[in-house]
Amino acid sequence: MAEVHVIGQLVGGSGFPDNTLFCKWGIHAGSAWKLLAGLSGGQTQVDSPVLGETSYWCHPIDVHFATKGIQGWPKIHVQVWHQDTFGRQELYAYGFVHVPTSPGHHVVQCVTWQPVGSFREQVLQQIIGGGPQLRNPNVIYNGSDRYRLQTVARGTVHLELNIILRNFEKFGVEL
Repeated sequence: MAEVHVIGQLVGGSGFPDNTLFCKWGIHAGSAWKLLAGLSGGQTQVDSPVLGETSYWCHPIDVHFATKGIQGWPKIHVQVWHQDTFGRQELYAYGFVHVPTSPGHHVVQCVTWQPVGSFREQVLQQIIGGGPQLRNPNVIYNGSDRYRLQTVARGTVHLELNIILRNFEKFGVEL
C-alpha cells in the first residue's frame, strides 16, 4: 500500500480577539486510509503571550498513513479556544486544511471561522460570553452541510508540515 508520513507542528495562532489560546486538533481521512502510527488528534497547551498577538503552541504532529487510493486525502481540522483568567474556556473558531499532496516542507495557513447565532444570541454573547457551537463537529471538514452556516472570519492557525510519500508508483496510486 502507498504510504504518507506527515511530520510537523501546529506553530500557533494569530488574529484572534484575545491571545490566551489553545487548540484542539484532529486528522480525518477517508475510508480507504489506515492510520499506521501516531495520534489522530490532540490538544495544545494554553499560551498567554506577554508581547505580540501570536500565541505559540509548537505542538508536534507525527502521523503515518497507508492508503489504496487518494480519495479521502487527510484533512487537519482545528478548534481554537480562549481561556480567561478564571480558567473558563470559550470556543473562538473552527477551521480545516487539506494535508499537502506534494512531498517536502510546507508552511500552511489555516483560516478559521466562527458560527454566528441569532441577534438574541449575539447580544447574550456580548453580555455573558460564550457563543454558538456546532452540534456535529464533522461539519468542519465535511462541506455538505457547511454552506448552511452563517459565520464570521476569525484568526489564522499556522502549521509547518513535512510530507513524505512512499510506494505511490509501486502500487499504481497517482496523485
